[in-house]
Amino acid sequence: MLLQSLREEVLDANLELVRRGLVLYTFGNASGISRKDDLIVIKPSGVPYETLRPEHMVITRLDGQIVEGDLKPSSDLDTHLEIYRHFPNVGGVAHTHSEFATAWAQARQPIPCFGTTHADYFHGEVPVTPDLTPEEVADDYEKNTGAAICRYFSSHNPDAVPAVLVAGHGPFCWGATASAAAHNAVILESIARTAYYTLTISADAQQLPIALRDKHFFRKHGVNAYYGQEKAK
Repeated sequence: MLLQSLREEVLDANLELVRRGLVLYTFGNASGISRKDDLIVIKPSGVPYETLRPEHMVITRLDGQIVEGDLKPSSDLDTHLEIYRHFPNVGGVAHTHSEFATAWAQARQPIPCFGTTHADYFHGEVPVTPDLTPEEVADDYEKNTGAAICRYFSSHNPDAVPAVLVAGHGPFCWGATASAAAHNAVILESIARTAYYTLTISADAQQLPIALRDKHFFRKHGVNAYYGQEKAK
């Protein structure tokens, strides 16, 4: 079976979204890419998570052509493909309709960086895309959703903020692997919830000072990161 280990990782990333309570029924999807093969592994569309097996994952090329799989790929495949085509460091993508992150997307509001937990993962606010035009919705909706994401990040670093809120829809997250993308989706829901509670307590809450935001982000990311244990050489 083609890309067995990636199939298993993508399946586990999808199941992680279920384990963490980020999806209901067949909502949501996660995928991963083999950059050396230019092949994507993604969850099939509309299949209950409890029945999914590695062999059910669908493999496509970057142009969306199915290479292996008897089931239809996720309906959000074209959005994933746009992210893979434009963000070269991305190895996995996760999409959910998690409650708090989706509420921010529906409110069409970016998630402010109020605290250090947010800054550990996202270097600044988590943005929200503009609404798609009626023409973009009517024709190539999923591809245009991905294009809206990529337009924003043409002038921002997708490695520094590995998540976005699609207006009226929900969050998409990414990472170096499918597992990392699912992890970021879990963290995004946590900081979306905490930001909501912060504004409930104080509508005038101030965002984290830039010096503290940068300290927390760069101690975990980049060439001078020092958080955690040293990797084996």
